[in-house]
Parts: sequence; structure tokens; C-alpha cells
Amino acid sequence: MDPATRRLIEAIHAAPFQCVVAVTGGGTQAVAKLLDVAGASRTLLEAITPYHARALDDFLGFSPTSYCSVETSVALARRAHARASWLAPGESVIGLGCTASLVSDRPKRGEHRFHVATHSELGSICCSLTLDKGGRDRESEEAVVDAAIFNALAAAFGIVERVEMPLLPGENMVRESVDAQHPLAQLLQGNLANVCVEADGQFQTHAKRPTTLVAGSFNPVHRGHWQLAEAAARRTNGSVAFELSILNVDKPPLKAEEVRLRLTQFAGRADVWLTRAPTFAEKANLFPGVVFVVGADTAIRLVQPRYYCGGENAMIVALAGIRERGCRFLVAGRVGSSGEFVQLEQLEIPETHRDLFTPIPAAECRIDLSSTALRGTAQSSVVAGGDADD
Repeated sequence: MDPATRRLIEAIHAAPFQCVVAVTGGGTQAVAKLLDVAGASRTLLEAITPYHARALDDFLGFSPTSYCSVETSVALARRAHARASWLAPGESVIGLGCTASLVSDRPKRGEHRFHVATHSELGSICCSLTLDKGGRDRESEEAVVDAAIFNALAAAFGIVERVEMPLLPGENMVRESVDAQHPLAQLLQGNLANVCVEADGQFQTHAKRPTTLVAGSFNPVHRGHWQLAEAAARRTNGSVAFELSILNVDKPPLKAEEVRLRLTQFAGRADVWLTRAPTFAEKANLFPGVVFVVGADTAIRLVQPRYYCGGENAMIVALAGIRERGCRFLVAGRVGSSGEFVQLEQLEIPETHRDLFTPIPAAECRIDLSSTALRGTAQSSVVAGGDADD
């Protein structure tokens, strides 16, 4: 292995990313080189080589029109990314797919070529090259594929360094952005204010607006959240969805991998609206007329000036805006930090804002746990062996 390639692979292994690599028709030598350099276990989650057509069909879940194409390479990268997200939930992961048609032991009528694609939550990038047919032997063509794979990983990992591409005169790499418009990518980049993720996992940018929303961080989802949804459905006589903001007033934005991880908790059970609205005033702007379902702890924070940057004036403006947009709150009692069960009737809600809040009787819904407590229990278990939207 030449020194420049080794240095780049070392930089890849040192980056805070992990990946799954899926290659067919070429690229296996690149995988071997990645494994030859110390630190591969920090980077490479899995390497897959679905070489036979049937194996490739099985891995992708469909039969591609062309087995060596931009579309198939991108499909491989997406599938590899999904696999990486499952293997390393919550981590920053990349999927890489490579399809190649190189020198073999029999003449090929078509061009010698390859396509290397990477996929993340921000989209797909594919680099393609048509090789000078007859200009290289198999080993030399593989060397070009190797360099393209290393450079693609470096680009996806945010590494500046590249290895030189051993191109012949007349050969030119073509780089194209294939899927930079995924709704989650657009939401994370701030190009979308909200997107609905349906129970079957489909992202919809023009879904029908919900009438009732359970807002939360859902880290993790617990039975209290489901009880809230069930009680709200009975009270409003309609369907209930959940809302998760990727932005938080006093915490860093959620990463794409963390969003995906939290969404898996709702798979097959409920729709989730992803938003960039950390406050209820902002949520009301997105969902006029909606009924927000909250616990008593959240309700009290809504009417306490100290939770607003501008104090009492900011609180009055925010609540007035929520009322103007036709929104209101269904409030369930829950156990407070002192261990006492607190209901809406016990809260000091200013008379001017009391009409915004309707209680859910304890007989219908009683929340005796929180995500914060569950996280603490989980962390304690590991050692041994709230937010407003808990």
C-alpha cells in the first residue's frame, strides 16, 4: 500500500463516522485495504459483496434495470446507510455503494466503468467514470476504483485530503448530487418547517394537518405518552398524532441519526410531525386550530414568566398568539418532582389564560413516570451491570 493511501485511510478511521460498504463488480480490494490499516473497527461496521445478480436483488429488495449504473449504486448506498443506522443507532453513519464493470476473463461488449455513491441523511452523491477500455489490466482498473472509494469516503466524512486518481488521457470523473431533496435533509437544513412521518415510515411534505398533537422529545417514548394520545382521542373524537421538534430552546439540535432512532418508536403505531418549532407559540403558527396534549408540568411552565426570555410581557404575547391561532391545551395530571400527583386544578393558572386549558380527569389519564426518570433508570442499570416535553 502506498503511503498516501495509508495516510488517507488513517484519517478516515480517525473521523467520527461509521459506515457500511456494499460493493459489486469491483471494489473488494478497497475493503481489504480499509481492513489492513489499524483502526478499521472504529469505521467499518460491515462490508457486503452481493456479487451474484440474485444476491444483489435480494440485498436491494428489487431487480435493477442495469446492474452497473448510477441508480443501482445510489440504491446500494441507501441500503447500506439503512443497515448502518440499524447497526449503530444514534451515531453519525454513511452508506457507500459501488457498482463496476471491469476487465474479466471474457470480452465485454459494453464500456468498462464504475459508479461510487455515498448516502447520508443529507442526500446522495455519486462519482462515475468510464474507463479507457483496453488501457489497463484488471488490477489497474481495480486501483482506480479503490482510489474513488477512498476519496468518496473522505468527502462524506468531511476530510480534505484525497489520493490521486490514476486517470488516463481523456478520462474524466463525473460527480452528481442524486438525492439532496429528502424531506428530512430539507428539514435539518432549515428549508422545511415541518414534515409528517407516517406510521409506515413514509415522509410526507403535504400531509393533512392534524387536529390533535402530543408534543414531546420522546427520549424515550413511554406508556404515559400513549395514554395521553388515547385520552385525547376520546375527548376530541378524532385521530391524534405526535410532534417532535428537532430544535430545543436550551439544547443542541437533534442529529439526523437521533431523529431516526426516535422515530422507530412510532413505527406501525402513529404518525409523527417533525418540526423546527421548539416553543408552543411556534407550534401554534404551524398548526392553527390544533389541540395540544400536555402534562401538568408543561402547563405550569407555559404560564410562568421565568420560562420566557422576555419575562411576563413575552409570556402574554405568546399566549395571546396561541389563542389567536385557535389552539388550546388538554392537560393530564402527572407526578411531580416531589412525588405528589399534580392536576390542572391545583395549578395557579392566571384567570386571563385559564380558558386555554382543559383538564383530563385522572380517571381517564394519569402519568406516573417520565422520560427523564426512565433515562436515569437505564443509565443506573448500565453503571450497575424534564424537559417541558417529557
